[in-house]
Amino acid sequence: MAERRALVTGSSRGIGRAIALRLADDGWTIALHYGFDEAEAEKTKKMLGKKCSGTYQADLSDPRKALQMFQRVSADGAVHALVNNAGVYMPLDFVGSGDAAFSANFHRTFAINFESPAMLTRAACRQFAKRGGKVLNVASRVGFKGEGGAALYAASKAALINMTRSLAVELAPKNIQVFAITPGWVQTAMARQGMEEQLEGILAGIPLGRMATPEDCAAVAAFLLSDEAAYLSGMAIDINGASYFH
Repeated sequence: MAERRALVTGSSRGIGRAIALRLADDGWTIALHYGFDEAEAEKTKKMLGKKCSGTYQADLSDPRKALQMFQRVSADGAVHALVNNAGVYMPLDFVGSGDAAFSANFHRTFAINFESPAMLTRAACRQFAKRGGKVLNVASRVGFKGEGGAALYAASKAALINMTRSLAVELAPKNIQVFAITPGWVQTAMARQGMEEQLEGILAGIPLGRMATPEDCAAVAAFLLSDEAAYLSGMAIDINGASYFH
């Protein structure tokens, strides 16, 4: 495989780091994005070694900064795949929260989980239209399955899933493939507190008897971004241990 370059957002830790490392093992070079944790980004950079083609900081709660970041990435070399992994999960009492808290949650959740991915996808696909390319969106099982206290998060991930499906149809004639993965519970820092408090109940609802690892998610992502998935586009693949079907 000729050398190809992937931009992976939120790749300083968790699922994003696992995807970056797996793609590097498969021959990709990685443009590493992080939001604020420079120390973790440096760890990932060292793990990638020569497969890291640059480290880029951007606060994706501002979609304009997402676009500026993509311009910096593109200035350093061609991008052949975009992985929209960065996300935020902020539980919210939909009715009981104050107006200011609700508004702040709404805007931050949608900016990071949907608006910035949409803007990055648009920028990337303008380049891909010339030579083809792939977009992978990291969504969530909650984008299909409602969850109390997570209405805004679920809505943002549902938007990401349906953008994936629509763009797969629209962009197929340009040789652009668009995918999503929809993990359930994953052993990541973002979910750790909820896991500790609900571990017994969580595992009881997963027929395979364990939560996913970031590497489980990375394995599916690597397949979708490989040449072996050349005839696939538009699907959102569940990674949930048989805990939910739709």
